[in-house]
Amino acid sequence: MNYSIRKATKNDMPRVLHLIKELAHFEKEANAVEVTVEDLQADGFGNNPAFQCFVAEVNNTIEGIALVYNRYSTWKGKSLHLEDLIVSEPMRGTGLGTALLDEVIKYGYHLGVKRINWEVLDWNEPAITFYEKKGAQVKRDWDVVHLNEQGIKDYISKL
Repeated sequence: MNYSIRKATKNDMPRVLHLIKELAHFEKEANAVEVTVEDLQADGFGNNPAFQCFVAEVNNTIEGIALVYNRYSTWKGKSLHLEDLIVSEPMRGTGLGTALLDEVIKYGYHLGVKRINWEVLDWNEPAITFYEKKGAQVKRDWDVVHLNEQGIKDYISKL
């Protein structure tokens, strides 16, 4: 299969959003996506981009993405967070996920990060197996903590 991996452009964001929504459906959160194409374009391509996105193209169609952003670990220093690695359902198992992960690892290496981290749902055994085969450690003793937009507003209102 012929494919190419490249940095995303503003014009790619409609297809990127489509894949984000496909992932949300897979993760049983189909109605949770609030981000828009306009948000992705503004947040990823302004003077101070909030993220970097890589796309996997097959026959001129984006079939996968990897979206990352910089973090800082108080224990390790510069880190990179992989927010999502998504491959369209028909293209899973073709090597696109590996190619995208390779690009993320090379990008992190080039940035000089000390760690690349991401989350995976505990029931997504194919993804867990994929990541562990690549040498990643799945930290099953850690819980992810989120404070959503309403939670932030509620918190602020109590200050």
